[in-house]
Amino acid sequence: MIAREFDIIVYGASGFTGRLVAEYLAASYPSGVRWAMAGRSESKLIEVRDELNLGEIPIVVADAALASSLAEMAARTKAVITTVGPYQLYGTPLVQACVEAGTDYVDLCGEPPWMHDTIAEFDAAAKNSGARIVLSCGFDSIPFDLGVYVLQQAAIAQSGQPIPRVKGRIQKIQGTNSGGTAASLMETMARAKREPEVMGWLTDPFILAGGFAGPKQPSGMKPIHDEDLNSWSAPFVMATINTKNIHRSNALLAHRYGEDFVYDEMLLTGPGEKGEAMANMIASSPGMDDNPPAPGEGPSKAERDAGFYDVLFTGLTHSGERLSSVVTGDKDPGYGSTSKMIAEAALCLVQDVDQTTTPGGVYTPAPAMGQALVDRLVASAGMTFTVSQA
Repeated sequence: MIAREFDIIVYGASGFTGRLVAEYLAASYPSGVRWAMAGRSESKLIEVRDELNLGEIPIVVADAALASSLAEMAARTKAVITTVGPYQLYGTPLVQACVEAGTDYVDLCGEPPWMHDTIAEFDAAAKNSGARIVLSCGFDSIPFDLGVYVLQQAAIAQSGQPIPRVKGRIQKIQGTNSGGTAASLMETMARAKREPEVMGWLTDPFILAGGFAGPKQPSGMKPIHDEDLNSWSAPFVMATINTKNIHRSNALLAHRYGEDFVYDEMLLTGPGEKGEAMANMIASSPGMDDNPPAPGEGPSKAERDAGFYDVLFTGLTHSGERLSSVVTGDKDPGYGSTSKMIAEAALCLVQDVDQTTTPGGVYTPAPAMGQALVDRLVASAGMTFTVSQA
């Protein structure tokens, strides 16, 4: 990549999640990384910088409504981290600016219709410019995308073949639903009402897979009893996003998981009548908090620090042996862990993954960064990835 003034610019640094990203970069990389804070209000950025005691971290003024300011910002940096959503409202001009400048980009998007449009509109241009546009670099979908990737890599190394049927199961989780996620969901549903075909996209697990249509997938919308795990399982609110990203990853990895790959994602609720009752209760709930934080708001530091998650990925190899991977995170998934994940994803693109390994295009995390990102997250972001054989 040509020389740039910055390694990373954090766009949306005056927002709640953007502040956490800035705070993480300052604490974890006091030297060796050239980064800046960006947003539309210089005064708010300076206020946040002062509140966080970030010293002389540079300020960049850029506004999603002013394309020229986004182009100037993109041209100054190797990568942009954006926490400014909903992306279907504010994301497209920034993606365009990064593609035109050949600048890498990472976001927290969980909006499949916008992701579908972004792939269609910008994938070819990003391949030409060398920009790596990596979607969904937070809790949706890094732990899930990389959890499947790690499991399949282990299966292939062990037997020469991937696992054809993988179950993703949330074993433990504590955290607050993201206000940004809630806002994105509302915008997505509003678009679906305006454009009926969008509802079909939301129910198609392969809508991001570049035209590939694999086998029928489990719906994940009703409680089931997982006999092999001795537990009931309930619908998981992020599954409709994560499953689509994982099938895109498989397509971008030349179907390393197989063209017959089947995957679903649910929340374990335990065995017996108690587990069944819990699964039914979760299935009948709205899925999001009744009163989630508004965009720009979020849990306290104590609440973020008390959060965690533990996700199991499991399946049978072609020889009939059970192989599992487990991914854990040490902070609130939607804020504390997400802010670390997106920061490390940007650094991985800038420092670890060159154009030869990952040329330009619109990506999900696993095919863009793979093991390099796993190693970073384990080393710096409070996450673990373990593989075991039953």
